[in-house]
Amino acid sequence: MIETICVVGAGRVGSAIATRLDERGVAVAVTSRKLRVGPVDLVVLCVPDSAIAAVAGAIAPGPWIVHTSGATGLAALAPHTRRLSLHPLQTFTLARGAEQLDGAYAALTAESPAALAVARELAGLLGLEPFTLADADRAAYHAGAAIASNYLVTLQRAASLLLASAGAPPQALVPLLHGTIANGFELTGPIARGDWATVDRHLEAIRERTPTLEPLYRVLADATVALAVSA
Repeated sequence: MIETICVVGAGRVGSAIATRLDERGVAVAVTSRKLRVGPVDLVVLCVPDSAIAAVAGAIAPGPWIVHTSGATGLAALAPHTRRLSLHPLQTFTLARGAEQLDGAYAALTAESPAALAVARELAGLLGLEPFTLADADRAAYHAGAAIASNYLVTLQRAASLLLASAGAPPQALVPLLHGTIANGFELTGPIARGDWATVDRHLEAIRERTPTLEPLYRVLADATVALAVSA
């Protein structure tokens, strides 16, 4: 049973995790990666991927240690053997709190049944829906997460440029994005209808107003056709 936890790093992920653990009655301490970690049951590393190995190496082996990276393997936690990873599949901001964890999924990677049990217990404390992820599958998993989150930001900004060029409010896209999710990502629009004349008009308008977006539109249109056929 996890009773004492040290969260290393107080950024977007670390602050949300520490707050949730405190809400659940866990004795939690938050420290920067430059400070000594005291005796605890579990150490949670919420530091940049590039810093995980150095921070883990500076902590004396003993407690369970977990990192929250989606892309980094367990080898980065050497020399620790009581190790695991828990990646909250969510985007975080300092403007919000622990509620960002509610209902999100978490990828768990563990090398033993005992480590997996600790990972599942931590996921439960955080209010996350756990699933297991093999170390060898991290790159594919994280690429999918990046497409869903990071590239959505790119698409929203590209769409906003086009709406603004037409005198329409970019914020009007927000209900559209929510509606697409609520409708189970059902494909609608000209490509779903086979309306290539409208697609051509899109390209003409983009070429005239925001020509730098034409390659993006073409790649996305091709990908939409391919994925629609395979769905």
